[in-house]
Amino acid sequence: MADQTKIYQVSTLRALAMGYSRKVITVGELLEHGDIGLGTFEDVNGEMIVLDGRCFRALHDGTVFEAEPEMGVPFAAVTKLTDMVSFDLAESENIDEVKEALTLKVEEGFGLNYMHIVRIDGAYAKVSARSETAFRSQHVELKEILAKTQQDFYFEDIKGTLVCVYFPDYMGTMNAAGWHLHFLSEDRTKGGHVFDVQIKGGKAKLMKIDCIEIQLPKEPAFDTYSLLNASDDDIRKVEQGKS
Repeated sequence: MADQTKIYQVSTLRALAMGYSRKVITVGELLEHGDIGLGTFEDVNGEMIVLDGRCFRALHDGTVFEAEPEMGVPFAAVTKLTDMVSFDLAESENIDEVKEALTLKVEEGFGLNYMHIVRIDGAYAKVSARSETAFRSQHVELKEILAKTQQDFYFEDIKGTLVCVYFPDYMGTMNAAGWHLHFLSEDRTKGGHVFDVQIKGGKAKLMKIDCIEIQLPKEPAFDTYSLLNASDDDIRKVEQGKS
């Protein structure tokens, strides 16, 4: 019997959407559970890209720095990339083509009801992305925070890695249903949350995940957030919508 593959998640996307952006664990603790993934930081202070066992923070202008181990993490999903399927990814004109190609590969492995994580190392004609600055708040929804702090930017003719996380539709209360993509440049100096992308070509590694561990916040204040009030439409627009 194959070993269990697990994704480790900090809190839930609905909690983040409703404004719970306090520290649940630290970056150092997060890296004990995975070497690839994505998320954000305390007070939504930038976009997180975990790659090769290191955690990077994309700032509001798309510049990237390695995150300090003591930084707080309110939401993230990471895993240890082990049991992989490798394949070439052809040229793609936009993010929809990328998602379609990845979904077809998932279907080939009878995996639409499972979680998946993919890394795509390649050359990119253009990457349209975003990140944001910190906004300390309580009970202020993520869409309102990003309306104040989000900055859009793009990179052209750049090499790097897409980190792609897939959750099936029925798990949409825990994370974003479908594909969620973050980018990190090859020199580890640029990145962010991806709205659109043009790929010249790349090498992809995909892992199917059959187990999830969720670390919920431990403080009583978490119980004051009505997570069922989170709008699925708002989550789609924030996490997977166009810039």
